[in-house]
Amino acid sequence: MKTRAESPAVVYTLLALGLSYFAVFMLLPLVVIFVSAFKNGVGPYVAALLNPDARSAIWLTLLVSAVAVPLNLVFGVAASWAITKFDFWGKNLLITLIDLPVSVSPVISGMVFVLLFGAQGLIGPWLAEHHLKLIFAVPGIILATMFVTFPYVAREVIPVMKAQGSDEEEAALTLGASGWQTFWRITLPKIKWGLLYGVILCNARAMGEFGAVSVVSGHIRGRTNTLPLHVEILYNEYDFVGAFAAASVLAFLALVTLVIKTVIESRSPELQSNRLKKH
Repeated sequence: MKTRAESPAVVYTLLALGLSYFAVFMLLPLVVIFVSAFKNGVGPYVAALLNPDARSAIWLTLLVSAVAVPLNLVFGVAASWAITKFDFWGKNLLITLIDLPVSVSPVISGMVFVLLFGAQGLIGPWLAEHHLKLIFAVPGIILATMFVTFPYVAREVIPVMKAQGSDEEEAALTLGASGWQTFWRITLPKIKWGLLYGVILCNARAMGEFGAVSVVSGHIRGRTNTLPLHVEILYNEYDFVGAFAAASVLAFLALVTLVIKTVIESRSPELQSNRLKKH
């Protein structure tokens, strides 16, 4: 088959359009965030980050990610293992449920948690009787974050497991290896790049989640405000330096995530192939 090369004018036009889109919608917002954060100098920037409310928001964001991501890691690996290695009743339903948080608005998912666990919710009175508080408290924020982030690990690991098959695991079991030995010595090394990729995406979403957390947090300063909520409050109060200083932390974490993501993709050709097939 003959291939036709595009003219240089078409190539340069498409390249210019792509670079312009990148500059306007990605690069320019990052520049605005960091320029606005350091607008009054380094001193106000550091003072904004050392503010007790800012430190509390940063700590809570890290805490929520530290709890939600490992739990979603366990769920994602278990679900991927079950879906790719076994046939069982309800398999398609499980796949659909994994995709549910992607199709539901985060605000709606937050409202569902309020209707379930709030003071006037379905389970709220029972929780109150046992002195358990989920809504407008850290546990509710963790639950909401887990809900919106739990597809990320599973959705990255499932294609990798499908592509690799189960011949090596079956051979190991035939030779007398236990289930745990097979998982740790054969399955886990084969899926490590896809697993790490999913964890990175899950962590990035957990730290930047706004909608669901906003509904269940109650916006209590110094207690239930994560970094995205802290940015919103400061911006609404016209504390632009403080808002952009907190936003710069999130932007920096996003850039670090992007670099790690790129490194992982470059180290794993198999992961690149699976992602191209998905798109």
